[in-house]
Amino acid sequence: MHLLPPAIAVDTGDTAWIIVCTALVLLMTPGLAFFYAGMVRSKHALAMIMQSFATIAVVSVTWVVVGYSLVFDADAGGGLIGGLHLVGLAHAEIAVPGLPLTVPPLAFVAFQLMFAILTAALISGASADRMRFGAFVTFIALWSVVVYAPIAHWVWSPGGWLHHVGLLDFAGGTVVEVCSGASALALVLVLGPRRGWPREMMAPHNLPLTLLGAGLLWFGWIGFNAGSALTAGNLAASAALATHLSGVGGMIGWLAVEKRLTGKATTLGGATGAVAGLVAITPAAGFLSPIPAILVGAAAGVVCLFAIRLKFRFRYDDSLDVVAVHYVGGVIGTLAIGLLAATAVNPAVTHQGLLLGGGLTQLGHQVLGVLAASIFAFAASYAIAWTLRATIGLRVTPEAEYEGLDASQHAESAYEFTATSSLGRVS
Repeated sequence: MHLLPPAIAVDTGDTAWIIVCTALVLLMTPGLAFFYAGMVRSKHALAMIMQSFATIAVVSVTWVVVGYSLVFDADAGGGLIGGLHLVGLAHAEIAVPGLPLTVPPLAFVAFQLMFAILTAALISGASADRMRFGAFVTFIALWSVVVYAPIAHWVWSPGGWLHHVGLLDFAGGTVVEVCSGASALALVLVLGPRRGWPREMMAPHNLPLTLLGAGLLWFGWIGFNAGSALTAGNLAASAALATHLSGVGGMIGWLAVEKRLTGKATTLGGATGAVAGLVAITPAAGFLSPIPAILVGAAAGVVCLFAIRLKFRFRYDDSLDVVAVHYVGGVIGTLAIGLLAATAVNPAVTHQGLLLGGGLTQLGHQVLGVLAASIFAFAASYAIAWTLRATIGLRVTPEAEYEGLDASQHAESAYEFTATSSLGRVS
């Protein structure tokens, strides 16, 4: 018999905060859509946006039907996966077993849903310009249940095995960033490179759109990280400040190195560096003080810039650098907890970071979390992608790729221009 936990005491201030943060995190997915759309060629822009919007719909359904239960129901055995007691959000009015919430469980359901959506949408940047829309939707639907749910249970459920080991992940270094980055690498290895890559230049077609997307991501990231405190208090304020400062550090680090290497500080570099910094602080936002947050962001900006070169060295076509920014940035942030986590910031830190005199214990936990999430996400995503390639197919035809995914997949165009005569009449 499944024992129901007692009813919780709802705090109206915390509830209002979580609902606001839920909206902020939802906004990040359209922000990501614009961020990615500006970086592809114009003939693929709408398709890029559509993949993010489709992810909102698809993952919302899988989360309500089974995803939430697999993540946050009482552990079904070994800390590997949750049970099925909450399928279809049955009994979702009760609290998560072992998690002391001060908000209605349905508010928690909605907040966590937005994380699942964004994590899935991140993968679209790696497969840009060549994946069939139907194949993408099918991949994301399966991935959200088979890959995301288990890792989220390991880390964030009180019954998860990594949670018991002592891994600290405030808002998703392993669950969101490492998971999406490793999955993206697996998908592109099965999918294959874009036609003409890397010989042809495939430059961004609309950098103002990318910068708008980066701004929306930065805005929403405050809710992403600070909302993960699950209360409207000191910890949320600390996480919000750390998030912003790491984004600043990421931008500065990226631009400083870019200027040194090329003589130019680019707008794309500034936007990508800021995102790298925001990625890196995601797992650490609730454990680091302000100056370390800046340093972690700066380190991510520099390292992620150099990590982009890996795809050319190892010949995998990660179109929009999901691996270099999200995987590498996620690893940096997750390991930074083992170096800089402070009990003064969050009493949940039982082993302070190595650089604060806490020894190697927490760093060891963080390394284990990175390895476990990386191996499982890559292997499971590879299996899903390989199966879909062998059954329904993953790629569009060469003709459709040349024509552009906007026209071939959606019968639309992001940009329509009409010729106008000197008299102002449309010709």
